Amino acid sequence: MYNSRLIMLSDNDLVELARLGDSDAFCSLLERHRLVALRVGYTIAGGDAEDAVQEAMVKAFRHLDRFRSGSPFRPWLLAIVANEARNRRRSHARHATLALRVREGNAPMLAAVSGSAEDAAIERDQQSHLLAAVTALPDRDREVIALRYFAGLNEAETATALECPTGTVKSRLSRALDRLRVALTEDVRS
Repeated sequence: MYNSRLIMLSDNDLVELARLGDSDAFCSLLERHRLVALRVGYTIAGGDAEDAVQEAMVKAFRHLDRFRSGSPFRPWLLAIVANEARNRRRSHARHATLALRVREGNAPMLAAVSGSAEDAAIERDQQSHLLAAVTALPDRDREVIALRYFAGLNEAETATALECPTGTVKSRLSRALDRLRVALTEDVRS
């Protein structure tokens, strides 16, 4: 049963309650970050995203003692999601045929455009091309773009999730966006 008293608590407060055995607190914490975890999972693992996210949440619960108190929870959780999604992607050898599913309205950069049916169709077509181009990127590029833009993490949080320095995130992101720009330009030309 959902506990409404938990809504007002911070992530760190929920983590501390979960560490003390409050399973409702942990469930509330996971629900708070479920959509962004799914976005990251879909970007990296495609059709295996839901399984990857579920397994990542189980791992997060098991390793809650490793979470550093006072640190932001979301990047820590998304690092686990990204690792699990990456492992599932590798194990299923779906590198060339990823099926990226993002539910309409869940991703901030993929929000539906209000207007005519023609505008909506054009928007969906553009989203489809963008997602196909992101899917075709190498794993490292896809992960940094997914965390930074699909999950909405800032550079420091992305660095935490990828377990690398902020400068590395900046350079990876720059190179990934350059590759994405090239892929999209080539797509428009063909």
